[in-house]
This record gives sequence, structure tokens and C-alpha cells, in this order.
Amino acid sequence: MYGSLRVLLQVLWAQLLCGWVLGSELTFELPDNAKQCFYEDIIIGTKCTLEFQVVTGGHYDVDCRLEDPDGTTLYKEMKKQYDSFTFTAAKNGTYKFCFSNEFSTFTHKTVYFDFQVGDDPPLFPNENRVTALTQMESACVSIHEALKSVIDYQTHFRLREAQGRSRAEDLNTRVAFWSIGEAIILLVVSISQVVLLRSFFSDKKTTTTRVGS
Repeated sequence: MYGSLRVLLQVLWAQLLCGWVLGSELTFELPDNAKQCFYEDIIIGTKCTLEFQVVTGGHYDVDCRLEDPDGTTLYKEMKKQYDSFTFTAAKNGTYKFCFSNEFSTFTHKTVYFDFQVGDDPPLFPNENRVTALTQMESACVSIHEALKSVIDYQTHFRLREAQGRSRAEDLNTRVAFWSIGEAIILLVVSISQVVLLRSFFSDKKTTTTRVGS
């Protein structure tokens, strides 16, 4: 009983470590004509993955650039809606990745990114990896992997829901303005027709001038 409880506590602890150690996940607003940079200290040989997606704004595109500590460009894409890039750090230092909306003159963007640094911490750090896992440990590993997949799917569908909501609200605004414009045009045309018809049937006063001989 105590062994099973200890295994379950290790699974929960590993889930917490995944949220604390593996990197950064953030959704932020990027104004027009603006550029936002983020920095991460990485050790040589560490495998990293940068994933981003534009959630709302304009054509849902943004510029992205990733540089190593020496300023060498590792990744650069222009006007991308979403992308993922994986690399292995070739040197120690602070890596910089920037998102730019400088090409847009009036459209704000909402950008989501997930920067994962390193691999997952071992689920059983104190266990001897030479020996085979017990049935309970194997089940915990499977649950751990399933929970990570669930988290990834939840994030993916939350982003899709936010993007769909933004598109729907934008479409609703356009339809509302179009309806108001049509109503105004219809009102102007109706008034013009009434005035025109009244001008056809209005009595015109004629004046007769007699010329005396």
C-alpha cells in the first residue's frame, strides 16, 4: 500500500516538474509596429523546441527570429501563422527569440508560444533503471505519457477555440456594420423616391400675362 502511494506521489511530482522545469509557455498581445523579445539561459547539448501560433489579429501572421548567444540566427520566418522549430544548443549562454509585428500598421496580434528546454525529468529518479519496472510503475509511466498528451490536446483546442471566437466576432462586427449601411442606403433611397414622386404630382401654378393693345 505504501509502495503504491509512493509511486503515485512520484507521478504527481513529475507532473509538477514538467510545468516548472521544461520551459516557458505564454500568450501575449503584440501591438502594431512592435517587437517583443524573450530570453532563455540554455546549457550546451540541451534539446529545445520553440512552437508558436498567432491566435487573433489581422491575417494571423507574425515574424519570428531565434538567435544564439553570439547573435547567430538559428531560425527566421516571415509572416507565419504557426510553426515549430527544434534545435540542440551548441553553446552555453542566453538565447533570444523575438516576435515582430512591425509590418502591420494598425492591427494588434495575440501570440501564443511554448518554449521547451530539455527532456522530461525521469519519472522515477531514485529507481535503478537496470531492473525492469514493476506493473504499477509501468502503469504510472503510461498515465504520465497520457496526461502529457491530454495537456497538449487541451492547449491545441483552446487555441483553436480562441481563434474561432475571434473570427466569429470579427465576422459579426462586419455583418452589423454592413446591415447598418444597407439600412441607411434603403432609407435614403426611399426618401428620394417619395420626394421624386411628389414632384411629379405637385400642382404647378401658371401665370397668364395679358398684353394690352
